[in-house]
Amino acid sequence: MNDQKNLKAKAPAATVLQVTEPLSKSDLNDLCDATDAAIDGGGGFGWLEIPERTTLERYWQGVITAPSRWLFVARLDGTICGTTQLIMPAAHNAAQAHVVQMTTNFVAPWARGHGLAKMLLEAVEEKAKAEGFAVINLDVRNTMQGAINLYESMGYVKFGEHPYSVRSDGETITSLYYYKNINPAFFDKK
Repeated sequence: MNDQKNLKAKAPAATVLQVTEPLSKSDLNDLCDATDAAIDGGGGFGWLEIPERTTLERYWQGVITAPSRWLFVARLDGTICGTTQLIMPAAHNAAQAHVVQMTTNFVAPWARGHGLAKMLLEAVEEKAKAEGFAVINLDVRNTMQGAINLYESMGYVKFGEHPYSVRSDGETITSLYYYKNINPAFFDKK
């Protein structure tokens, strides 16, 4: 019994929060390190090779300042180790004003196994619903079985495939497309 208590006491603190202000230099460095690890681990959300550090820093600084994007970060013992983003619909697109796109969803390989990926999804779903959105769309490579299992376990529904979506190492990889209705009551309105 005491061994179980000691294990729980030593478990790393896992948290998720939305970034609303510029990151400190240390946090930006942690975010870039986590991105490098994710890219190196095969989940580079478009990058096939680790870009120069200044490129990553500019990318993340741009995400934080973009009014059409919300960035969420996962921390393990205070260190940023993962992210996800929600992209808002274009202001002129009234017909799809209820739909957000989730992207750059990853947890660095060294931080996996602590429930952070699920925590990131729960945080973006909660925020999107609170802001009046009803549907989250996402796409994922068919090679990312862990992510697919997580999305499906959390109620995301596959609605399509794109067989020519991704090219990596000379191979074509199919992308799978998912959605989740996070606010069913929205569709009951007339």
